Amino acid sequence: MHEGDYLDVFIYRDSEDRLIATTRKTLAVVGDLAYLKVTAKTKIGAFLDFGLERGLFLPFSEQKFPLEIGQAYLVYVYVDKSGRLSCTTDIYKHLSSNGPYHKDDKVVGTIYSVNKELGVFVAVDNKYFGLIPPNEYFAELKHGTVVEARVIRVREDGKLDLSTRQLSYQQIDIDAETLLSAMEANQGVLSLTESASPEAIEHTFHMSKAAFKRAVGGLLKSKRIIKHEDGLLHKA
Repeated sequence: MHEGDYLDVFIYRDSEDRLIATTRKTLAVVGDLAYLKVTAKTKIGAFLDFGLERGLFLPFSEQKFPLEIGQAYLVYVYVDKSGRLSCTTDIYKHLSSNGPYHKDDKVVGTIYSVNKELGVFVAVDNKYFGLIPPNEYFAELKHGTVVEARVIRVREDGKLDLSTRQLSYQQIDIDAETLLSAMEANQGVLSLTESASPEAIEHTFHMSKAAFKRAVGGLLKSKRIIKHEDGLLHKA
């Protein structure tokens, strides 16, 4: 070093209450929302990679859902009552509703909570409130997954309602190709028809019954499929 140069030193207490000083740059600091990977699970909690030899401590009490080693999750970094650097998956109160987004904007975010009745909670840009309602997604979405979505509504409080599906006129072509692929894999026949239950359609194709009927209608109109006694038949 030369005279006038400065060296950044990061000082913290680890999970064993030892005072650590390092010049290595960390992936997160106190007050950050950070997307960090789980490297270990122990009897006292989990450890996440944040750029130092010893991982960032995530206590059991701050794990709001089961964790998987190797999976990254969005966490909030804080100092606990004993002065140790720790983190939590309970990030809701640390998100903002002052995002710059408008209806139909495309966004990217991280799933931090899943509720079957309310929907999937997403931290848009890892900082803003977002929610995918139950009727706007059909594939299984897990904690820690990064998703692309579309803003379907900006609420009065600034929070965002999202969808993983495209606009109807765009999604219909995607859904139609899904049905055609299924038919090709089944000797050109699709046994499910518009009379099938919403649950059967959702389970099989991860789409709503309304979306299924739109796709089938489009394929019938374009004469790419026809109705058959066994169901729907793909015209090669």
